Amino acid sequence: MRRKIPSTQALVCFDTAARHESYTRAAQELSLTQGAVSRQIAALEEFLGLALFRRTRHGVALTAQGRDYARQVARRLDGLELDTLNAMASLGTGGALALAAVPTFATRWLMPRLPDLAALHPDIVVHIETRTRPFLFADQGFDAALFAGTAEQVANWPGTRAVALMAEEVVPVCSPRLLKGQTPLEPQAIATLPLLQQSTRPEGWRQWFDAMGVAADQPLSGPRYELFSMTATAAAVGLGVALVPRILVEDELQRGSLVVACDRALRGERNYYLVVPAVTAVDHAPPALAAFEDWLLRQAAESPSTSATA
Repeated sequence: MRRKIPSTQALVCFDTAARHESYTRAAQELSLTQGAVSRQIAALEEFLGLALFRRTRHGVALTAQGRDYARQVARRLDGLELDTLNAMASLGTGGALALAAVPTFATRWLMPRLPDLAALHPDIVVHIETRTRPFLFADQGFDAALFAGTAEQVANWPGTRAVALMAEEVVPVCSPRLLKGQTPLEPQAIATLPLLQQSTRPEGWRQWFDAMGVAADQPLSGPRYELFSMTATAAAVGLGVALVPRILVEDELQRGSLVVACDRALRGERNYYLVVPAVTAVDHAPPALAAFEDWLLRQAAESPSTSATA
């Protein structure tokens, strides 16, 4: 059955004109004449049977229906462009893998290890975008996700299968200048230092002090940062003590820009997971995803100071 879809050229002209609310600027961006853009949009309006733009004193403006349609068209053109780029990037036989990942874990843990994947599977291309919360795979177009969360969160992520990679162990770290030559401090002493807060983990310090048996006066005070990479950088420049997963600051600890302020780590409730659509059966996964999952599990098992959990 023939699909009821307008021409791609008409949709591109409409999308561009809708963003600018101007046929003239759309023509300039697309290297077309204004007349050509006008004709494409007129043909699209005739195809749809509705007005997408209305004339104004200064040019054109989207109608209410046109604005709704423009949002939908823009999403689908973006998706089509991404699919095209992915296809162009898949030069080998292994295929491409679209991966969603929590940002700091992707930057600090995954990406330094990707050369090993490239050496083992040079024909697999991995595309990475950041996501911090569960999403519907059917709406986003990802093949898999690397997610940091609790067992309850992944169990409640609809339509997915989750594989535990490693547990999260958080530890206080700071610039060595902040300790002024002292050996790692006792938990009570940490409470007297400036505390750097993680906005995504507002109760982090309170939980750590409770676990250490310390009655901290102000465990929620201090500047807040959205990403662990921000918190770790703030700690490295001497702004205070950060409570971060050890695996995310391995390089800083090795270089000495960060030191462990107190060697009393806390095993957190969160773990790192590989999450894939439930319809992707283990024995019928696409070759690129199957190879990536196998490689990822080996990397997680070999990662220092971590352990997978059920």
